[in-house]
Amino acid sequence: MTEFSLPIQATILILDLFGTMAFAVTGAFKAIEHKADIVGIILLATITGVAGGTIRDVVMGHFPPHSVSDPYYVVITVSTGIVIFFLYPKMQKHWNLFLKFDAIGLGVFTAIGATFAYQIYGMNFLAIALAGMVTAIGGGILRDMFVNEVPIVFVKELYASASFLGILVFYAILAAGSNLETATISSIIVVTVLRLVAMKYNWNLPKARER
Repeated sequence: MTEFSLPIQATILILDLFGTMAFAVTGAFKAIEHKADIVGIILLATITGVAGGTIRDVVMGHFPPHSVSDPYYVVITVSTGIVIFFLYPKMQKHWNLFLKFDAIGLGVFTAIGATFAYQIYGMNFLAIALAGMVTAIGGGILRDMFVNEVPIVFVKELYASASFLGILVFYAILAAGSNLETATISSIIVVTVLRLVAMKYNWNLPKARER
């Protein structure tokens, strides 16, 4: 992320690691709800935390993926899975707090994915949208599929749509001539706020009517 100042780089890295942890928590909780053992909990926590970024890197031709070249990500997801395994009864009552962390992770992953594509392909909207959304929702989709559930991004609240709106904001700010830092921070804020408001007021997209 060469176009960021050092303080912004450090902040985004911290938020990225924080988002990885938050996503891993949702994976660990989901695994426990489906009676997985400790190995299953760690695996699902890791898949949820790093799969989106890994898929993005593979699609964009970045080898090895960041989740492989930077061990911090897997260390965080494995540690998170182990902690949740032992502390689940005490942490279960704080689930709503973790959902708020998840909202921050959604915003950060959307912006990081979009930034990654922009630095490779420039103002290619399709690449930016693909990288941003895959990074943000890829892990969650795989998490739900592994436990044989319809992915939450398809059925509940503003999730994928919040990510996409954040990408639109990211692209519009860059197209208006502003800098990458402004676009990235604005995207994180928009996605996070939209997700939090959608959870608070139970906002959902329209669904097809059934007879």
